[in-house]
Amino acid sequence: MKLIVVGFGQCGGRIADEFARLNRRAHMQRGIDIIANAFAVNTDVADLSGLTGIKPDYQHRILIGGRKTGGHGVGKINELGAEVAREDGDKIIETIRTSKRFTEADAFLLIAGAAGGTGSGALPVITQHIKERYVDKPVYNVVVLPFEHEESTEERTIYNAATCLKSTYLVADAVFLVDNQRYVMKDSPLRSNLSKINSLITEPFYDLLCAGEEKKHKYIGAKILDAGDIIQTLTGWTAIGYGRSQISLTKKILSGKLDFRDKASEAQKGTQAMDEAISGLSLKCNPIDSKRALYLVSAPPREMNVDMIKELGSYLKGLAPEAVIRSGDYPREKGMIDVTVVLSELIDVEKVRSYFTKTISLISALKKRQEGIEDRYRGIEVTLKDIPSLL
Repeated sequence: MKLIVVGFGQCGGRIADEFARLNRRAHMQRGIDIIANAFAVNTDVADLSGLTGIKPDYQHRILIGGRKTGGHGVGKINELGAEVAREDGDKIIETIRTSKRFTEADAFLLIAGAAGGTGSGALPVITQHIKERYVDKPVYNVVVLPFEHEESTEERTIYNAATCLKSTYLVADAVFLVDNQRYVMKDSPLRSNLSKINSLITEPFYDLLCAGEEKKHKYIGAKILDAGDIIQTLTGWTAIGYGRSQISLTKKILSGKLDFRDKASEAQKGTQAMDEAISGLSLKCNPIDSKRALYLVSAPPREMNVDMIKELGSYLKGLAPEAVIRSGDYPREKGMIDVTVVLSELIDVEKVRSYFTKTISLISALKKRQEGIEDRYRGIEVTLKDIPSLL
């Protein structure tokens, strides 16, 4: 599957930058391309300057709202971010449309942090614009949820997250939810921590996108998980994860000395990788709430068999009994079993519900606060009349 990736704001731009690096890795290691093009859109010049993977020309790093922001961002006001995106939406879409290899893409992937101003405001607006213009290509969103410390110290963070989540859900074909807090390494320096988090966010997409684009016959799976399967799976709230398990049975398989203990170990390794994928999902959720799911197994060809695929399918069906499950194999890895899992059409997401509940309470509290300020202001006006003027 090939994507056109667009990152909005600082967070979205950096993750789009990571996707550009992921594409270079696929090109160098596997001789395939999984990203048709990558763009970063921002109201802040400094944020655009800090990218390294996306091409530095103005057609790939797109500055919007220069007249209103002076190139210094929108200061976390996502209403302003949305307004700027509406005004410059045609400029963004035209730049994407005229880019090379646009027609090769199977879908759009638009990315933003929910807590910021430019990203959370522009993401739903441009998603809607693209949906209206290109009805034949699905538009997926990746929404990155804020850290716990941001939620506890800044009321605006909660409000931005809730409005962004509601708006994207109404327009996007699917919304990948990514909880930053799940990736935090507490003792790591901030810069390297954020860089590592961005890498962890994009990694689960690697095999998933590569499998359907593979060109070499020996690496094409018996059951290919292609763009069509992914498109049929992705809808509504979505989480993605992947797990790895080390294996060392290849020599025994080649020599024909695989005994019953090895056979049991082989199946167990696959289950361990899927367990890791489920526990490492981009958002904490209950698999039972998903209506659609898929899994992709990547392992050395000789160590991937029907029993393993069947075992993993039964395991996932047990976790998500209501889901329509699609699967595929990708005979690529050496000495490892990689399992990628996607849970989609989640009917309940506790984290999202929490943002909506907190924002409703916040709006109510702000109204009361505003009424109190107005009452105090009227009180000053009343007493002001009794004070003599020197004019």
